[in-house]
Amino acid sequence: MTTDQVFPDPASLAGVYLEVIASLLARIRDEEAGAIAEASQLLAEQIAADRLVHVYGPGGHSNLASQEVFFRAGGLMHVSAILDEGTLLSGGALRSMAIERTPGYGKIVIEDNQLEQGDLLILVNAYGINSALIDAALTAKDRGCTVIGVSSREHADSTTLDHPARHPSQKNLHDVVDLHVDTKVPVGDAVIEINGVAERTGAVSTFANAFAMNWLMMSTVTALAERGIDPPIWRSGNAPGGDEANGRFIANFKGRVRSL
Repeated sequence: MTTDQVFPDPASLAGVYLEVIASLLARIRDEEAGAIAEASQLLAEQIAADRLVHVYGPGGHSNLASQEVFFRAGGLMHVSAILDEGTLLSGGALRSMAIERTPGYGKIVIEDNQLEQGDLLILVNAYGINSALIDAALTAKDRGCTVIGVSSREHADSTTLDHPARHPSQKNLHDVVDLHVDTKVPVGDAVIEINGVAERTGAVSTFANAFAMNWLMMSTVTALAERGIDPPIWRSGNAPGGDEANGRFIANFKGRVRSL
């Protein structure tokens, strides 16, 4: 490392990172409005019929996307997150990666959660290729579910077909679902280069997933309001009246939503 290299101060580094994230989210907004509108109608149909919306994020950090819209202030109470322990990082990061690459695992998760004809499943994954993810999609479709995928088309299409993370079929999530929302996450996820450092830093997939998922939830609320339906929405339990507001609906979801 030479002494004449220029390194960003924390403020300028934050500015570059913020600009990249804002640009990515703006691109999702500009290019995925049609997919979000279509997906929100599918969710609204389920909720209008008092049916659950299942969300699964098979993959280490992709699990955060399912948690982002579950039991969340401002979130829909009909959302049921599949929080399977296999790919959660809390069980061990290397273990999580090994399990998400295990063919057949996603099939077990979908069957264990008893998804069936007429159910709706949202699968969220940063890269859209791993075995658990693709097996979950294929199994849910075989069982008669409508499947919405949220992932990066660029990342999946740019990953070699022989990559060890891939499903044996070499299929991408966006190829096997009924409807896809593209999160535009660039290859490698991390986006910031620092002089003298070999690897990039500053991942963006969590921002992209959270933005897309919350946008979908808000659009679904709007679609329900247009139908004259005021859907049950979580209020923060730490906000005034939160427990009372949520308590009006709890009985309808306890026992139905596995992780509640």
